[in-house]
Amino acid sequence: MARKKLAIDEATRSKDLAGKTYVVTGANSGIGLETTRQLVKQAGHVVMACRRTEAGEEAARSFAGLSGTHEVMGLDLADLQSVREFVAAFTAKHDRLDGLACNAGMVNMSGDLQRTKDGFESTIGVSYFGHFLLTELLLDTLRATAPSRMAIVSSVVHAGSPKNRPRLVLDDLNYQRRDFNNMRAYGEAKVATVLYAKELAERLEGTDVSVFSVHPGWARSNFGSGGSLPMRIAMAIMRPLSRLVSDSNEESAQTTLHCLLSDDAPQHSGAYFSQWSILYRDKECRAGGWPMETPNPNAKNMETARQLVAMSYDLVGLDKPSMT
Repeated sequence: MARKKLAIDEATRSKDLAGKTYVVTGANSGIGLETTRQLVKQAGHVVMACRRTEAGEEAARSFAGLSGTHEVMGLDLADLQSVREFVAAFTAKHDRLDGLACNAGMVNMSGDLQRTKDGFESTIGVSYFGHFLLTELLLDTLRATAPSRMAIVSSVVHAGSPKNRPRLVLDDLNYQRRDFNNMRAYGEAKVATVLYAKELAERLEGTDVSVFSVHPGWARSNFGSGGSLPMRIAMAIMRPLSRLVSDSNEESAQTTLHCLLSDDAPQHSGAYFSQWSILYRDKECRAGGWPMETPNPNAKNMETARQLVAMSYDLVGLDKPSMT
């Protein structure tokens, strides 16, 4: 099947990032590692925010000989206190932040309801709430560094199908009353990231801080590993076939890199950017787009976005800042 994968152009790939500072979550493997590698290659300084710092240090050895620099700092997005400690440590060392890549995520492959240390359903807790607190605590630094950018990873799964579009259940985000379904929870978490990017872009209008949500493509990473035995067997059977229609981690990093570095992206703050993906149920979306219109109306409802963010401040224990 002929595919046209989207990639950053030579002008973007050759930009000199010397003096610029970036934070990439989940930077020790997969898309996060390749995003980091490109930023370091272009002489940027990247703070690799990793749950497993030893894995981050091991991965960073592959940057030997590149123009830029890096450091590894501990961050567990499933623990809000860890998020606060990361931000305190980062801001004590750095007074600028040119780009924040909220790349880390997870899907609960066990099928059983799991919760973070703070009581959130684990998928939305890591993919959305942890990144929400991280971003909000770093907003002052992003604004002080402007022009600056933030990209948060969503997924094709947020789009659903014409007959079944994921939507947020605002009065039960954490499955306190509903029966748990792991893929439904994943779709809802990724709707939340798209809505957050739209709300934050609206809130930051005029500050020269640009915000994006991103579908990186079907990456050949370790994402989704660690499930039940039947799930692991199914994934092993599918792996040879999936290589025909999936993307390398470098290819999957391209959309995030476009949002962080290209001259064009800031003209579309709040938009959804997507790599090519055969996984879209809406055929017209499969070519992707930088940006593209999400086919899910539930991911475009600004009233829902504002309600989600207002709730999120309370749920993470954060005072809503005044925008002056």
